[in-house]
Amino acid sequence: MKKIAFDRRLNVLETVKTANSGHIGGSMGCMDILVALYYKIMDIEKIKTAAPDRDRFILSKGHCAEALYAVFADIGFIPKASLKTFASFGTLLAGHPAKKITGVETATGSLGHGLSVGAGMGIGLKADQNPANIYVLMGDGEMAEGSVWEAVMSAVKYKLNNLTVIIDRNRLQISGDTEDVMPLENLAKKLRAFGWECRVCNGHEPEELINALTENKPLLRPLAVIANIVKGFGSAVMENKAEWHHRVPDEIEFEQIKKDLTERRDNCG
Repeated sequence: MKKIAFDRRLNVLETVKTANSGHIGGSMGCMDILVALYYKIMDIEKIKTAAPDRDRFILSKGHCAEALYAVFADIGFIPKASLKTFASFGTLLAGHPAKKITGVETATGSLGHGLSVGAGMGIGLKADQNPANIYVLMGDGEMAEGSVWEAVMSAVKYKLNNLTVIIDRNRLQISGDTEDVMPLENLAKKLRAFGWECRVCNGHEPEELINALTENKPLLRPLAVIANIVKGFGSAVMENKAEWHHRVPDEIEFEQIKKDLTERRDNCG
């Protein structure tokens, strides 16, 4: 799974370079999470056919759409060639995901809304006695939005044990360190205080991540998984640098990042 994730990162690198646009740092960081969900946890055939009992995924941090598109191209939701059209005029693959794409449940991009949408879906699915699960991937920076905490409260009130939020905890956002912009810690204690089941894992270790997402299910309450990750993961050129939130590598950077990602992929055990 680590090799798959590095292959998809290489797709993201090519996509961003071709488009001359993209949120490369966050996309590199969250890739292991997307791979765990789409290659291991969710039934992608049900998603592809829009089966009523399919699991739902919401990319609340919609600016990392290129990571999602790389996965979608590999699993057959979109043509692989369409990655070359990312962020171009009239493309299916806009800078943020839209519902016209197979597997996209809701358009996202305005930060802080994804968990509220997920909670609404959870309430609806429960009312229909539908066994589907909802997975929401959100950035730690967007947790400064008040709507997030309204959703956190609502999910407990309505006993949404079909709702899982995965928090991409890279500690960076476009304007710097999250703990300088709007401190979150102790995040796990806060979520547990609201009544959520909360687990913390290394978001770059597939076994840890999958166990955190699946262990002891079904639960009696909503689940939050804090996935500690590195923004720009895979190359020292980008890692842990806020300026790579939205940046296109120059030719020298591109070649070094590609070399680093390829070496990391080839050295996976």
